[in-house]
Amino acid sequence: MSHRITAALATGLLGVLCLGVAQAQHWDRRGGPPPGWNHMDGRFGHNHYYPERGYYFHDLPRERVIVGGPRGGRYWYSGGVWYSSGPRGFVVIGAPVGAYVPVLPPYYTTVYFGGVPYYYANDTYYTWSSINSQYEVVDAPGDPGVGSTEAPPPPPSQNGDVFVYPKNGQSEEQQSQDKYECHKWAQGESGFDPTQPNGGVSPSEAGSKRAAYQRAIGACLEGRGYSVK
Repeated sequence: MSHRITAALATGLLGVLCLGVAQAQHWDRRGGPPPGWNHMDGRFGHNHYYPERGYYFHDLPRERVIVGGPRGGRYWYSGGVWYSSGPRGFVVIGAPVGAYVPVLPPYYTTVYFGGVPYYYANDTYYTWSSINSQYEVVDAPGDPGVGSTEAPPPPPSQNGDVFVYPKNGQSEEQQSQDKYECHKWAQGESGFDPTQPNGGVSPSEAGSKRAAYQRAIGACLEGRGYSVK
């Protein structure tokens, strides 16, 4: 797991924003969240609570950023949670794909797909846009195109450069659990963590450690009923 803010954006204002939100999101370790914060995001071992989508709040968090939507409109963003105005106050929504934010959520997880880093939190993926010098909300890597009316066959999913296909019709939840558990096992076996820059090892070791990680995770997933290439 990575906890960084791009240096170019780490102004005093953003530092205060991130500190306040980071403290607010530690409820999952203090006996449970307050009302509305019932969504536990466990994907990729993220393990943090967020408000459920559709839940209304009377007031917005004090530390927030106003974001323009890709197709117009106005949203509010705070600590990885997105809000829109509604008839009963401010409603929690899914992040609008194509929107830009100046800073990542305080607790995000870096995951790699095809060697490209994505920053994940609260069921949302972000990538760094060098053109805008901000983070863009993007579709989940490998998801079928938006607007498709027919469900395509399950595509191979990716873990680093390893392509994984569920041969036994495993559910998405089961796939996520299996991949995470195999990732943790392969990480322990190889000493390589693909969610970290250079795998968390020295550049001279990265190539051999990455290969060892891929062999380990492939063996683990094949043992659980997946086709790995």
